[in-house]
Amino acid sequence: METSLVLPIIDISSPDKISSSTAKLIRKACLEHGFFYVKNHGISEELMEEVLRESKSFFNLPLDEKMSLLRRDLLGYTPLHAEKLDPSLTSSTGDSKESFYFGSLEGALAQRYPNQWPPEGEVISWDVETYGASAHSDYGMVTLLLTDGVPGLQVCRDKSRQPRVWEDVPGIRGAFIVNIGDMMERWTNGLFRSTLHRVMPVGKERYSVVFFLDPNPDCHVECLESCCSETSPPRFPPILAGDYIKERFRLTYES
Repeated sequence: METSLVLPIIDISSPDKISSSTAKLIRKACLEHGFFYVKNHGISEELMEEVLRESKSFFNLPLDEKMSLLRRDLLGYTPLHAEKLDPSLTSSTGDSKESFYFGSLEGALAQRYPNQWPPEGEVISWDVETYGASAHSDYGMVTLLLTDGVPGLQVCRDKSRQPRVWEDVPGIRGAFIVNIGDMMERWTNGLFRSTLHRVMPVGKERYSVVFFLDPNPDCHVECLESCCSETSPPRFPPILAGDYIKERFRLTYES
């Protein structure tokens, strides 16, 4: 079952700190949807279009060149059907998508998880259960998504409901789509939603650029004191962020 969804649009064009009214709108969006748009964020459309062009150039490279950058320590190239974000799917075929992951460019995390890059100047470039990205929640804290305008993204706001109701999330030119990840849900005791989402194939190529804001691997994630009480005890046990994310990746690739 699928419908269209109208998400909140948050304007952060003010040069000052986020106003209390804007903060309230973001909080409301996190409570009710777990997804929202952010516009007037200060990143030019020219830069966003350039990033999408470079992405397309990379994925148009011959497979053997991309495979030379195969994922290592979570970073690098992931080929078609290597991931299955929803391990419960009965199909043996993974998601119909390719990915290229990279992390911090400097500092301790860059040394701990070194990036892989193609040589400079080298970038030129349905079954019933086939998905661009099968149903999943994001692992970290907050996700920012830039799309090329091709549809396919859908969210399910009530993951306990059967049958699931999927709602289309259209792209808005120049705006980022923002959503809450599992770590934020654990910190807020489920107050902020780590919303289930997926990408459906629409018969044409779809490019997107995603920024995952994740806690440091050794960050101890447990319910915030302000989000629990005697009548609302913590729903999730404490966990190290790195352990949780590694386990989610293990399930994604081994399935």
